[in-house]
Amino acid sequence: MHTKYILFDMDGTLLPMDAGVFARTYFKVLTKKMLPYGYDPDTLIAGINAGITATQTNDGAQTNEELFWMHFVETAGERALEDRPIFEEFYALDFQRISSTCGYTPEAKATIALCKELGYPVVIATEPIFPLCAMESRLRWAGVDPSSAEFITSYETSHYCKPDLRYYREITDRLGVRPEECVMVGNDVGEDMPAEELGMKVFLLTDCLINKKNADISRWEHGGYGSLQSWLRALD
Repeated sequence: MHTKYILFDMDGTLLPMDAGVFARTYFKVLTKKMLPYGYDPDTLIAGINAGITATQTNDGAQTNEELFWMHFVETAGERALEDRPIFEEFYALDFQRISSTCGYTPEAKATIALCKELGYPVVIATEPIFPLCAMESRLRWAGVDPSSAEFITSYETSHYCKPDLRYYREITDRLGVRPEECVMVGNDVGEDMPAEELGMKVFLLTDCLINKKNADISRWEHGGYGSLQSWLRALD
């Protein structure tokens, strides 16, 4: 079946990074931002983690944004709702400082450009636990213009998280295509490769490989950006 869309994961795929270092820096910058407003760092971090954990088991009844804030407020307090503009300011300004924790590869931008050249619209299929403005910022850190993407998953519009197959189904439903008409490119065996179960073609990018269960990766097309680009040229 002819490929109509190429889906890309972001963290560890388009944006090389150590997730642990990123998370620690994120919490450090956020707690520093919110401390003058009376937020205890431990309580704030607990609230963020509670919200993220809730989104990762979302049953689809609410958006990830709605579910996140419901659980975040339960821990951080009702005042957090009034302070949402401060959190939004954090993502617009302070969040940009976290870019130093991420790597950069020019091949990410080059591969997105190749997809365009080959006539494949691009979707950024990243874990939707952050607002869209944060997703767009991280894309820019990767050297990719957010406007080059047909769609970017974020907590405002997503009702599921990886590796729930409904996360991928929601994307294809939004695009109005069958899973068989899409390719998923990602670096995480456990989160990105399950898209194959819906019928998507998949490519495992091994530059920042995550393979927690030591699965045999020979079953999937895999390799670095050079291999990915050659594979994309040979599609259909």
